[in-house]
Amino acid sequence: MMFLVAGVHGQHADSLLAKVQARLAGVSDYTAEGVMKTDVSFMKVPDARITVYYKQPDRFKIKKQDGISIIPKGGVNVNLTTLFAGNRYTAVGEGKGTLHGTAVAVVKLLPLNEQSDVVVSTLYIDEKMYLIRKAVITTRENGTYEMEMSYGKYANRGLPDKVSFIFSTKDYKLPKGLAIDYDAGEKPRNTTTNEKGKIEISYTSYAINTGLSNDIFN
Repeated sequence: MMFLVAGVHGQHADSLLAKVQARLAGVSDYTAEGVMKTDVSFMKVPDARITVYYKQPDRFKIKKQDGISIIPKGGVNVNLTTLFAGNRYTAVGEGKGTLHGTAVAVVKLLPLNEQSDVVVSTLYIDEKMYLIRKAVITTRENGTYEMEMSYGKYANRGLPDKVSFIFSTKDYKLPKGLAIDYDAGEKPRNTTTNEKGKIEISYTSYAINTGLSNDIFN
């Protein structure tokens, strides 16, 4: 449950984002192991063990146990660090409230690049821990999608234990990898309903700052 009240001004929003970024800045790269669950009504995708690779500022890749790589399309990314790359945005405070019992500040990021696929990002930031608990991201190519993050042993690095990625199956274009699963399975029903799909990644471990080669992302 979420409620909002006024009270996050521009200067405070910039200060809050700076603290979030400072927490994330200590991670130049990581390799993470986890399990990905896909819940889309017209797809039959088994749970998959995955390896996730990240390198600053915006390199990101998911590799499934069968060797298939999943490359997020357009502005879609399950790694929020890319939203801050180059500080190419204006931050606007939208208020304060609670999210699942946690006090949060709500901040919108408006990209300065008019050609950016991301139109606006709304972040729900834990003001005590300086962690992003939720993000609602509107893109030109993939509609609006949501991300919710749960944190545990890697919270001091700003890295989540679990990420839930929620999207409209009508608007969202499936990334490479998931599209292969879809092609091998059922065809989607012809529908105009705003049906929701969900991808959940539960991380089991991170190897941080090991010096990943750029070749991994090719």
